[in-house]
Amino acid sequence: MRERLTARVLLFDPQGRILLMRGRLPNRPPSSAAWFTVGGGVEEGESLAQAAIREIVEETGFTQVDLGPVVWTREGEGVLVSGERVLFKESYLVARCAGGEPSRDGWADYETDLIDDIRWWTLDELAATADRVYPERFCELVGPVALGSYPDAPLEITVVRIVD
Repeated sequence: MRERLTARVLLFDPQGRILLMRGRLPNRPPSSAAWFTVGGGVEEGESLAQAAIREIVEETGFTQVDLGPVVWTREGEGVLVSGERVLFKESYLVARCAGGEPSRDGWADYETDLIDDIRWWTLDELAATADRVYPERFCELVGPVALGSYPDAPLEITVVRIVD
């Protein structure tokens, strides 16, 4: 199985809100949707930081961003739009921007088809939502990061499922 390096971005505005997108995987019903961070695959010859900045611009239109450290890492199998199964190797970077209304102008057609919403969330709204938020344990882990408290080394947040 091919590995896909992925830059995920914990993008905060000056009020400490985080920007999340609501969407689903290809060939899944709208009821399977979840909220998740901005981000995507690292392209050939691109650093993790370069990929994070590119994804922020493409998915939000925000061009003035302060990029921080990688605070979490995660691995998990998934399916690309092409139908290929890959092992996602995700790195979650912190970023801060001035906020405002995100733009969808840079979205690819598949993003427009699979992403239903994009909005800023307060920590209180995240704590109260019954909606699915990805990755697992997101609501538990994001609070300290939002407040500027970062781990000395990235936390490995992969949730291992044991199948009998």
